Amino acid sequence: MVSCKCNFNVGRGLSLPFIYDVKIIESKMNQKLDRLLSQAKIEISEQQKQQLIDFVKLLDKWNKAYNLTSVRDPEEMLVKHIMDSLVVSLHLEGNQFIDVGTGPGLPGIPLAIINPDKQFTLLDSLGKRITFIKNAVRELKLTNVTPVLSRVEEYQEKQFDGVLSRAFASLNDMVNWCYHLPNASGRFYALKGQYQPEEVDEINQPVKQVDVIKLQVPELVGERHLVVLAKK
Repeated sequence: MVSCKCNFNVGRGLSLPFIYDVKIIESKMNQKLDRLLSQAKIEISEQQKQQLIDFVKLLDKWNKAYNLTSVRDPEEMLVKHIMDSLVVSLHLEGNQFIDVGTGPGLPGIPLAIINPDKQFTLLDSLGKRITFIKNAVRELKLTNVTPVLSRVEEYQEKQFDGVLSRAFASLNDMVNWCYHLPNASGRFYALKGQYQPEEVDEINQPVKQVDVIKLQVPELVGERHLVVLAKK
């Protein structure tokens, strides 16, 4: 008897075991996303779930070359990037939003996926991030996202119902840099870890605190808060 060691290839030279591995990984991600959404009591369509998974896959792929995030594990991205963004959705008021210092599109892209009726401008000063976002917008077929390469203080195009950011270390920095962006009734939405009340007192622009919401992000270790501010 002559043994034959065969290497079956399909498609573009991808071996069957590789394809099975990819399908297993995606299945695990779908199961985890379903569990996280259920825990957060967030209901979205199957198409939106797939877009979120596809976004994580794109981020993981680009991250290997462009170092867009320190989170390397796609399943960890579901918690630290996707769910950490989605839990903000319920608290947004208005239709026009800008995500300042968006990085690789966070929280802007996940929020845009589950809010197709709202418009999101994603602003960042680093070219590789905006290049990634443009690619993600094209791949995910998002029609409500506008990527902008600019420094925040130089962006004067329009005003918004809401200014979002996870990028600023302090509320004072966020308000100072972004004060020109909200419209008359617009709000600042700052995603923070621990909430320090004295941060609001240190803001040197005329603003008022509207709300502080303790966010519940399933499977995330550590506190998360959404601080909502408005101009006086």
